[in-house]
Amino acid sequence: MYQYFPQNYTWSLAVMSALNRGGQIAEIDEACRGLQEAATKKALGGDPVAQNAWFESWCRMAERVQRLAEADEAAGHPLSAGRKYLRVGLYFQLAERMPSHKDPRRLVAYKKGIAAYEKGLKLRKEPIEYVAVPYGDTTLPAIFMKAPGDGPTPCMVHFNGLDLTKEIVYSAIADEFRRRGVSLLIVDHPGVGAALRLQGLASGPDTEKPAGACVDYLETRGEIDPKRIGIIALSLGGYYAPRAAAFEKRFACCVAWGAIFDYGEAVQSRMDGNGEPSVPGYGEHLNWVFGKDTFGETLEVVKQMSLEHVAARITCPLLVVHGENDRQIPLWHAEKTIEAAVNSTDRELKVFSLFDGGAEHCGADNSTMVVDYMTDWVAERLGAAVRGV
Repeated sequence: MYQYFPQNYTWSLAVMSALNRGGQIAEIDEACRGLQEAATKKALGGDPVAQNAWFESWCRMAERVQRLAEADEAAGHPLSAGRKYLRVGLYFQLAERMPSHKDPRRLVAYKKGIAAYEKGLKLRKEPIEYVAVPYGDTTLPAIFMKAPGDGPTPCMVHFNGLDLTKEIVYSAIADEFRRRGVSLLIVDHPGVGAALRLQGLASGPDTEKPAGACVDYLETRGEIDPKRIGIIALSLGGYYAPRAAAFEKRFACCVAWGAIFDYGEAVQSRMDGNGEPSVPGYGEHLNWVFGKDTFGETLEVVKQMSLEHVAARITCPLLVVHGENDRQIPLWHAEKTIEAAVNSTDRELKVFSLFDGGAEHCGADNSTMVVDYMTDWVAERLGAAVRGV
């Protein structure tokens, strides 16, 4: 993986996220050029000086690009403005990922980011709808994208991981599903995105509940074939998606974009200093995601998040993709997930190598390798018509 910050995996991972999701390299370099010293200040442990430096630098870049977008919009160039607004949304969300969630500036940056991203999608006339999926006595914010063509299409429900958002997922994968004739419902489920930040919905082990609500919603849409709905999720979603497919039998296929066989073990291993954290202030971030006051309470929740006695319930086709150089989650998580899914007669483990690319966590070093493989696999399993548009 290209490590812009050689001594800071998490910041380098964020740079790769920007590069893989539409950021411009000159703007990324400008935002990061003055951060090399801050990157060595143990920002992962919650160093406020380092986190503040990152936050302010990326916000400045987002604000600069926003001024350019507004100028394009005022001049009557919506497509040019829209492309810039998408980068504004990305940069604000990259800014807000580093400070503590208790920092009030973080929520301000998040709101600016999702507003800019929504504006960019609309100005670019992307084929999307912002929808609210009914979930108990509340709703889950989501982006729905219909594949082109007439008649009911297959559709994937896309969940996130520990710290991503529906907007960041959209920029990574949505167009490739659309080109393969697969519609997409990208959901901020409990524990991520707007569901966590704006609605206070915490995550938990039973992901079949929000996933089932998404299937319920898609079954009300006539343009979706209810027999061809699958689920995909990345990073911590390597637990979320297989767990959902195990208990929600309406899913026709499942993709784990990076495996998590035993999340309790993974969390404990990272806290013991083995493996790279994905976010600064890892323990505090987990408390926020799972809605607990202490790490001890959080640990009790994540210890329940294992596929050991769950994977055998998966009966639909299952794809697990993993990088051989994943520094966050060892490859054995992927191997055990496939081994345990004994009742999925169409199960596959795809390991991406350092030689070919896509070998880091969720393909962070080259996401196109992983995205191409997953979207082709889904299109084949769901019988999608490859549109090529």
